[in-house]
Amino acid sequence: MSQKVIGLIGGMSWESSAEYYRIVNEQVRDRLGGLRSARCLMWSFDFAEIEALQHAGRWDDATALMVDAARRLERGGADFLLICTNTMHRMAADVQGAVGIPLLHIADPTADRIRAAGLRRVGLLGTAFTMEQDFYKGRLADRHGLEVLIPEEADRATVHRIIYDELVQGRVEPASRQAYREVIARLVERGAEAVILGCTEIMLLVGAEDSAVPLFDTTAIHAEAAVELATAGM
Repeated sequence: MSQKVIGLIGGMSWESSAEYYRIVNEQVRDRLGGLRSARCLMWSFDFAEIEALQHAGRWDDATALMVDAARRLERGGADFLLICTNTMHRMAADVQGAVGIPLLHIADPTADRIRAAGLRRVGLLGTAFTMEQDFYKGRLADRHGLEVLIPEEADRATVHRIIYDELVQGRVEPASRQAYREVIARLVERGAEAVILGCTEIMLLVGAEDSAVPLFDTTAIHAEAAVELATAGM
């Protein structure tokens, strides 16, 4: 039995897509041994085009691009899909509806890990779109029974700015790490039992040592879940 082919919709940004590629290959090697690596395809966007559509609120145009990418990967032989960014799960249902292969939604394995740890009240960090719109936190609440806290308005602005001005451009600044630590601490003060790193670049900036409660890194969790699916039965 061979591995399933993982279809990765990436480039949003390539900094985090590179982490997906690294993690899926490391996980396959760890699971299967030797010289084994992942069977995968990646469609990588020019992120400047996507970012411009996001901030202009042109979500229908962004959805059309995502659907096109998904269809390209399906035609290329992917057995299932990952959207390698939390924010663009805003159009997950449209992407899934446009193809005949499954989409592994990033929020689902993340919520499974949180529930398995016996936790229910979680803080959410991400882009302003992810923190403020309902497509992500609503799924965590409605489908998985989690109580989701988001930072206050000023903290949301800080988290969003650092993602777009620094992390997606490969910049990791000590002052920004400290700012994130303070945002996380304020979520913990409000009762968060854990914090979701709900943007695939945040793992470049903070780790377990930056938080008094567990951090759930959606990049690693999503990539690991993909490998579980790709190697099931092997």
